[in-house]
Amino acid sequence: MSASPTSSELSAYCLDLARRARTASRLLATASGKRKNDALLMAAAHLGDAQEVLAANEKDLAAAGEFGLSAAQIDRLRLTPQRLHEVIRGIREVAALPDPVGQVRSSSVRPNGLEVHKVGVPLGVLLFIYESRPNVTVDAAALSIKSGNAIILRGGREAMHTNRALHRLLTYSLRQCDLPEDAVQLVETPDRAAVGHLLKMNDLIDLVIPRGGEALIRRVAEEARMPVLKHYKGICHVFVEKSADFDRAERIVLNAKCQRPGVCNAMECLLVEEPIAAAFLPRAAAVLRQRGVELRGCPQTCRLVPEAIPARAEDFDTEFLDLVLSIKIVADLDAAVAHINRHGSGHTDAIITNDLSAARRFTAAVDSAAVMVNASTRFHDGQEMGLGAEIGISTDKFHARGPCGLLELTSYKYIVYGEGHVRGE
Repeated sequence: MSASPTSSELSAYCLDLARRARTASRLLATASGKRKNDALLMAAAHLGDAQEVLAANEKDLAAAGEFGLSAAQIDRLRLTPQRLHEVIRGIREVAALPDPVGQVRSSSVRPNGLEVHKVGVPLGVLLFIYESRPNVTVDAAALSIKSGNAIILRGGREAMHTNRALHRLLTYSLRQCDLPEDAVQLVETPDRAAVGHLLKMNDLIDLVIPRGGEALIRRVAEEARMPVLKHYKGICHVFVEKSADFDRAERIVLNAKCQRPGVCNAMECLLVEEPIAAAFLPRAAAVLRQRGVELRGCPQTCRLVPEAIPARAEDFDTEFLDLVLSIKIVADLDAAVAHINRHGSGHTDAIITNDLSAARRFTAAVDSAAVMVNASTRFHDGQEMGLGAEIGISTDKFHARGPCGLLELTSYKYIVYGEGHVRGE
């Protein structure tokens, strides 16, 4: 299409993408599990020698300044050999998982002899809208192929070179395995109006999954005419309960905040129970500051940690996505739960404790998609939790919650077998 398409040209382009995806989805829905796995394993093999992909990523990184990307956004854009290895591992793990399509989830025989089976089926066509992170291009495509869905990928323009290289590799693997290459399509135009056109096509697209900043996700949720699988932000907490082992707590706090601060499952707020605050907070603050973390604390925190900046009320409702951390001392476990349920985003929250009853109370009372006990919030991830790759994390409660993998990309239908059964009056 032209560099500056008219609205009608853009609409026609998007309609063509969606129609081809719908056709491909019907072919992929009946493809064998072996053929889908073959395509995934071929893609993984080619990625293992994908200098073209890394070279394309270097082009995107070189142009990052033109898009005004922050350091955290550039980190998400970067595709290193190690990250590429992790992507390959994710593809292979997806290929090794049971195929959810055709899987009998439950069955029964009615008193009249009818056999009723609940069977997994693909959703159909997915629209995936995401920013910066080119590795999720492969994650999303792999999950879609395995679950029998066609997918339309709409990555950010800042990753266009990388996404094009990955897309070429994926469609080549599909062709070589006699699967429809239109099962994975890339929106080639950077024109943002394309998203608006696609979000209106609820007759051709079954689910949209936005993955990126809160502004993007809210726009998609407002404009989409089809269901949206989403989370708005990740305001994740770690609560250090009074019985916690300090060495363990320190390791977890440091990992949750500093391993990758620009991701949605990084800790944004540290809660410490009052009886241990004077002993624990200064040592935790020291190691956090050594890693360059800016601390914003409640009045009690600032008295114990003079280097901390007084927190503003809005800091406890902020997803920093950077080396910035809010800290609050709480009276007890109930106060910690109340704070999390008020200020959290329902994403990931953790408790560090040696008290099993406290852990059980916390996990029952905190209303989040994932609740961790003595583990970093960073483990709320599809690959880490055994789903293979993930296409996103949902904080909704309808259809899917938490990391969304193969099962969350399928629905089901009932297949009923009879022997001439008719229903009486």
